[in-house]
Amino acid sequence: MAKRKKHQHHEEHVDESWLIPYADLLTLLLALFIVLFASSSIDAKKFEQMSNVFNQVFNGGTGVMDYEAPVPDPSSSSADKQEKTAETFAKDDDGKGNFGQQEQKELAEIQARVNQYIQKNQLTDRIGTNLTEEGLLLTIRDNVLFESGSAEVKEIHKGISKEISELLVMDPPRNIVISGHTDNVPIETYQFRSNWDLSVMRAVNFMKIMLENKKLDPVWFSATGFGEFKPIASNDTASGKSNNRRVEVLIKPRTPLDNS
Repeated sequence: MAKRKKHQHHEEHVDESWLIPYADLLTLLLALFIVLFASSSIDAKKFEQMSNVFNQVFNGGTGVMDYEAPVPDPSSSSADKQEKTAETFAKDDDGKGNFGQQEQKELAEIQARVNQYIQKNQLTDRIGTNLTEEGLLLTIRDNVLFESGSAEVKEIHKGISKEISELLVMDPPRNIVISGHTDNVPIETYQFRSNWDLSVMRAVNFMKIMLENKKLDPVWFSATGFGEFKPIASNDTASGKSNNRRVEVLIKPRTPLDNS
């Protein structure tokens, strides 16, 4: 009887050659993420330390991480930053203004128009302008607009408020903050329990008249009150108290967000 051939059973061999490129791929991806993370930081020293550690882990000190780090040169980065700062936040000769030269120029032009209006209408003793670190500030003495203890703008001077509003029409517009200020004499009436209340309502009522000008967009306006807590003169004299009772209109410099 013929011998049956023995069937040799071979275990099925699984091809695992794909694991090698797969592992290499994962290693390269990890290295890539480390490079991207490190390049997002301007600290070249930390990047170098990370690079050395991972080089030792992956390739014994050689490999992808040995290439020059894509970190900007600290000296050139610093120089660029200083140049950009100088352009964007340059100060003029007398130290006023922490915004760009172009903004200073534009605000100075607005100031010139307002000053021309003040001189033409003989209001130099009632309205003043000043280019400050926060922007162009218009200061209006309270006796131009209000009776003592009142927040209602005088009917006779509503025309001045409307004319000032015309000076605030700009393209593109700017943020404008209107603030009320008082002296330190306490007030407590049925309308106003304190100087806070009086100063806020003066700012709001003045702003309302300004915004009757349909060329102005209310979204750019805000009103606030400081009571007696931001004096510009001593409250020990009558003239000082008079200077402290005022409404201020702050025309702010544009920011990159405003221009977008």
